[in-house]
Amino acid sequence: MIQSALVNVMVKAARRAGRSLKRDLGEIENLQVSLKGPANFVSAADRRAEEMLYDDLTKARPGYGFVGEEGGTREGADKTNTWIVDPLDGTTNFLHGIPQFAISIGLQREGVIVAGVIYNPANDELYIAERGKGAFLNDTRLRVAGRKQLKDCVIACGLPHIGRGDHELSRREMTQIQERVAGLRRFGAASLDMAFVAAGRLDGYWERNLKPWDVAAGIIMVREAGGTVSGIEGGDSALETGNVVCGNEIIQSELVKILKPLG
Repeated sequence: MIQSALVNVMVKAARRAGRSLKRDLGEIENLQVSLKGPANFVSAADRRAEEMLYDDLTKARPGYGFVGEEGGTREGADKTNTWIVDPLDGTTNFLHGIPQFAISIGLQREGVIVAGVIYNPANDELYIAERGKGAFLNDTRLRVAGRKQLKDCVIACGLPHIGRGDHELSRREMTQIQERVAGLRRFGAASLDMAFVAAGRLDGYWERNLKPWDVAAGIIMVREAGGTVSGIEGGDSALETGNVVCGNEIIQSELVKILKPLG
C-alpha cells in the first residue's frame, strides 16, 4: 500500500499525538484513588492532544480550517478544506484505563469527507482511508462483512448515559434489535465502532446524537471498505444529523427499517 502525501500528514500527526496519549494512559492507574484527579488529568490530556494535532496538521497544510472537539471551529484561509478532529474519542474508556479509544482525523473537502485516519495508540491499530483508494488496517485492505441476515450478525450501538440522550428511545431500539441479532455490543468509541464495521469485526453499528468529529473519519472508512453509511432516516447524512447507521448494504438497510419508525 502506497500512502499519499495527504495521508502521510494525517498518520504522522495521529502517531505523535498517540504517543502522548499512551504515556498519559500509563498514568491513569496512579490517579484512580482520587475522585477529582483522573477527570482533570484526562481533560488536560485531551486538550494537549488536540493542540498537537492542530499544530502538525496546520503546519503541513497551512490555510485549512480545523474543527476540533475541544477548541471548536478555527477558520482557515482555504474555505474548501477542513480538518474534523477528535483528539480522544472514548474519553470515558480512557478515564477508566480501558484501552478502547482513538484519535480520529477526517478531511472534508467541499462538503465531502475525502480522507480519514483512526488510530488507537493502546494497541497500535491504524486505520486509514482515502476516497477512491480503499480502507486499510495496518496495511491490510479492509472489507465489510458479507453476512446478509441480522440473526447472524453482531451489531454495536451507543448507549446514552446520565444527563445525555433519550433513554426511553434507546431502550426501545435495543429491544427491537436484540431479538433479531446474534449479539449486541457497546464499546464506547464511535470512530472505532465504525472502523470495526469497515474491518468486518462488526456487521453493523448505530448511534444517535453524535458530533461531526465522532463520525467524519468513520464515514469514509466504512464506505471505502464497501459499506453503506447514513443517518437513521436512511437517506440523510450522518455528518449533518449526528445519527449514524452503517454496515454492508443489506444489513444497513435492515437496521434502518427497524430504527426509523421508532424515532
